[in-house]
Amino acid sequence: MGGDPECECCQGPASAAVEETIALSGDGSCIAEARHRTAVFLTRFAAACGGPTVSERILDLAQLVVSELVTNACKYAPGPIVLRLRRAEAAVEVEVWDSHPEIPVAERADPYRVGRHGLEIVKAVAAELTVLPEAAGKRVTARIDLRPSA
Repeated sequence: MGGDPECECCQGPASAAVEETIALSGDGSCIAEARHRTAVFLTRFAAACGGPTVSERILDLAQLVVSELVTNACKYAPGPIVLRLRRAEAAVEVEVWDSHPEIPVAERADPYRVGRHGLEIVKAVAAELTVLPEAAGKRVTARIDLRPSA
């Protein structure tokens, strides 16, 4: 567990969890930073807490979800964004907080629509998606299953 201040490991009965909270500026460059930090977080898990490695497919999906959620936060919310990554044995949770109070809703699928497919994409690849209003802003959480699909 190496004492990494950015990585908090928790051992419980038959479970291991790791999480990291990242403050992002909210400007366009924070999207690339969020993707990079997600890759580092997921690949570091095995070394930090003795967990299994993450497949390339899951790593790509997690970075896609982070990219879509952080892009939406940058586009619609003024000010900072908080990205929280949490890995428990069978899943990774991507949580994005922003200051905009409006709850996003995925639009109906429309192959002719240009743009605004981010939430549709997240819903398609995530095992679970929740959006919760906060006293200031909202919190969007996507849970990605780490187990291989059948």
